Formats: sequence, C-alpha cells, structure tokens
Amino acid sequence: MEQIIPLTKDLIRFKSMHSKPVEIRRCVTFIENFLKTHEIEYRLLDHPKVPSILVVPSSGFVPVLLMSHIDVVDSPDERFVPVEKDQRLYGRGSLDDKYAVALSLVLLKKHLKRLRKQGKRSDDLPFGILITSDEEIGGFNGAKKALQKIKTDFCIVLDGGSIEKIVVKEKGLLRLKLISRGKTDDDPRPWHTENALEKLVDDYIKIRTYFVRSVPAHWHRAVNISRIESGNRDHRVPKYAEAMLDIRYTENDNMEAFIAKMQKELHSTVVMETITPIFDEGPSSYLDLLLAISKNTAVGFEDGSNDARFLSEYGIKGIIWGADGDQSQHSETEHVNVESIYTLYHILNAFIDQLAIGATTV
Repeated sequence: MEQIIPLTKDLIRFKSMHSKPVEIRRCVTFIENFLKTHEIEYRLLDHPKVPSILVVPSSGFVPVLLMSHIDVVDSPDERFVPVEKDQRLYGRGSLDDKYAVALSLVLLKKHLKRLRKQGKRSDDLPFGILITSDEEIGGFNGAKKALQKIKTDFCIVLDGGSIEKIVVKEKGLLRLKLISRGKTDDDPRPWHTENALEKLVDDYIKIRTYFVRSVPAHWHRAVNISRIESGNRDHRVPKYAEAMLDIRYTENDNMEAFIAKMQKELHSTVVMETITPIFDEGPSSYLDLLLAISKNTAVGFEDGSNDARFLSEYGIKGIIWGADGDQSQHSETEHVNVESIYTLYHILNAFIDQLAIGATTV
C-alpha cells in the first residue's frame, strides 16, 4: 500500500496532455516498465494513436475490471510537480486520474504475488485493469474500443464519486457541430454582407435559452461550447463559421426531438457528431458486496460524464467510484486526500479477496 503515493507522484510528473502526445507515450512506457518489472502480462492497444494498457486473462473474460486513465487537461509546467501537504497530494492528475492508475497497479501486483505463492497464474486473477489515455477528449479511441475486446461482469470506473458515494448514474453526452454560412461576395463592407460568425453567435445565444437551470442537484441538461472558429486570417467578413457543442442530457430529455427543434429554429446547420447513452447501473450482486464491505458508503448520481457511459453501450454493469478530492479535478488546486486513497485500497482489497473465494455470483 505504501507504494501508491510514490507511484502517483511519478505519474503526475508526466505532462500527459493531448497537446503533448510524446508525454502520453512516455507515461505509458513507464507503466509498461512497471508491469514488466513485476512480470505481469499485459496487452498494449493502440487505436489511432491512443495507447491503452489492458491486463486481463488470455480468455478475454474477467469477473471485475478496474478502469482508469492517464491523460489530463492542459496545465502549466508547475502543476506537474507533485506536492504532499496536510494529508493532501497536489498536482495535475492527482485526483483525475493518476492516483487510480497507481492504486490499480499496486492491487494487481499484490494479488498476483498471492496467486503465485499458491502456484497459480495471472489467468486466475478475479479482476483485471484497463488504463486508457483519451478520457479527457471523449474516450472514443480508448475505453470505447478497448471494451469491445473485454468480457466482464462488472466494471469499477475509478474516476469520480467519493469514499462515501458510489455513483450509479451519470448523464449521457451529445456532441453537435453548428455550421453557419454567410453572404459576402468578398465585399469588405460589413453592411453589405451576412457575417457567418455573427449568425453563429446569435444561434448560440438562442441555444442557451434551451438550458434553464431549474432542477435540484443539477440533474438537468447542460451545454458547453468547446470550440468556435471562422477560418478567417484577415479583416474580411467571415463566409463560414462553426462551433462544437457538448450537451449532457438526462433520462428526462428526448434528444431526437431536441435536435429537430434546433434544426427548425436556428440559422445554422446542426450536425450530430456523436451521442453516448446515459450511464445507469441498476442492481448488481457486485455492488451489493461492495456496499456490505464499505459500511459508510451509499449510492448516488453525478451530473458529469466520463468513460462509464460506454459501459451502457456494451451492456456491462458497473459503477463510478474513487477517492476524495473535494471535487478539485481540473482546478488550480487539484488534489487527492491521501487517507481516502488508503481507505479505498483497503475496501477494494477486501472486495477482491471475496471475489477470489467466490463470494458473489452474477
């Protein structure tokens, strides 16, 4: 257990942002070296330049899968220097999600060592791990593709919640592109033209009226405009402009009708890029076992969205859970509470021990 914090610090030092793909590769290589050092068999999956590390039995089936990720949001260099202070570990990725990678690796090492003492192999492990590297940009070439190769009864996504709350429901994610076209004929006089960018801004103002925040606990649809551009490099009136929208929705939303409404009311053309379903766990004997072990933990929901949404696509039961970090992910003071990592480790270790003796059935 004592290895988790030093290992997390090592992982934080990698600037594994998508603006620095070489750093993501270096971080993956570091994890590979850890696995090789401890003679742990693994697979390196590499879907369109997105490396993922998978440790499951050769059959491809594992009862329980622990999933985490190494990629982080962009940050200045100083945030990649881990600092431990007042029982907190600070640094980019400390909470989201490198402590979880370290914890998963240490659990894997410990339980494989136990099996080897019993004359067994890695194929006898009751759990496996999946570490991806594109969660922060959607997970479409990481978790989405890796989960196609895995058969599992239950997945614990170590990327949310807290010691006292296991997340069993999260919003779905819809990604839309708005395309606006103007009329300029290269006329430099704006009063003789239709500015594509202005029309796009008008549309976004209209869109925001669709997202009134009136529901308790933020359980309502929400929108984020993640990119807007016109392609212009000079003073000319834009002929073309586009914007990307990320829309998180709930089971109370009819997204087909919602898109139709946008297409009818907006100037821009609405193009659906991707849609992923709501994550909704439902009953599970594995969840029951975890709750029996962790007496102070209850189930709840969060208004965010992460790679757990792909579980629903493949019919995999699962939860979102993790250490405490005061919801500091992506912030200037991102941190994870050290004691909560140890608590999570003990709970998961006891859970895996119970799996090893067949304490639960699907």
